[in-house]
Amino acid sequence: MSDDQLLSSYVFDLPETFIAQRPVEPRHAARLLALEGPEGCSHQTVWELQQLLKPGDLLVVNNTRVLKARLQARRASGGAVELLVLEPVEGSDWLCLAKPAKRLKPGEILQMEHPGQPPQPLEIVAVDAETGGRVVRFPAECTTPEAIEALLARYGEIPLPPYIHQHSSEDDSRYQTRYASRPGAVAAPTAGLHLSDALLEALEARGVQRTTVTLHVGLGTFRPVETEDLTQLELHSEWVEVSPAAVEAVAQCRARGGRVIAVGTTSVRSLEAVAQLHGGELQPHAGPVNLVIQPGYRFAVVQGLLTNFHLPKSSLLLLVSALVGRRRLLDLYEEAKAEGYRFFSYGDAMWIAPESVLESARP
Repeated sequence: MSDDQLLSSYVFDLPETFIAQRPVEPRHAARLLALEGPEGCSHQTVWELQQLLKPGDLLVVNNTRVLKARLQARRASGGAVELLVLEPVEGSDWLCLAKPAKRLKPGEILQMEHPGQPPQPLEIVAVDAETGGRVVRFPAECTTPEAIEALLARYGEIPLPPYIHQHSSEDDSRYQTRYASRPGAVAAPTAGLHLSDALLEALEARGVQRTTVTLHVGLGTFRPVETEDLTQLELHSEWVEVSPAAVEAVAQCRARGGRVIAVGTTSVRSLEAVAQLHGGELQPHAGPVNLVIQPGYRFAVVQGLLTNFHLPKSSLLLLVSALVGRRRLLDLYEEAKAEGYRFFSYGDAMWIAPESVLESARP
């Protein structure tokens, strides 16, 4: 078995000081490690994407919106419980992670609390064996992400990743992309956080087109991968929508000789997973998908990528390694550390130009 197929080959040392606690302002001022060929890189800023993208290129962005999915509740005994709302199950039942979860049994009633709001009863209806979470019954109208969003806006908080210790009232807007329109995620598609209104306007003026897909970022993105033999890896499925308009935009981009550029790994997974379902051809689709992208994968749609710097041993690190090769990516991460780049959700970005993608991985 090659090193590429072993999880322990995707490890790098990252002192906590490299983990960004606050985003830079403006959004497009984040640094950009730019790969523009089979070797080497340059150090730029996200604002300079205007020069790196070409007229006729197509940016594919994920328009998911992060729910205020972190809730505080109280047990009848008085004990505090934190819930993280993950995804709909059936009716008004939602899968939630609970802390502490051990003693929460089906039938127990929690009182959801928030300053200035009346307590709201929630019933534990089941234990979810796969995630260790709890299925929680919300008020009858909370059957869709759109419907539960109003309740969560009153009671919840934006669920920042656990490695971000500095919270601010600005997170409500700053941990959303500027084009976030479809509620349902528990985490932001973070590469898109770098795209400011000014940069989006400048790219449009340059002739760069844009289309949207929807992937509600859920538990699977953050769950640490624990399978050492990556040929056996399976990930939590995710709900995606690729609309007829997005399929048409990709077809038009190809017809005019433009390049399909994904903003973030969630846009990659949306396009590639849906294409895989249809024999390598992108077609409209809405529903759950489950695709592992790791070295050896040949992309069907995506030619280039704007992405952030990811955690060791994560499925996202595997995905980016599939584009440029594991050894090159780990070398680039070492260079980013030497240059003082900031990592993870609020951190800096990497640009992978189509000509820097491995020949064997190109569509």
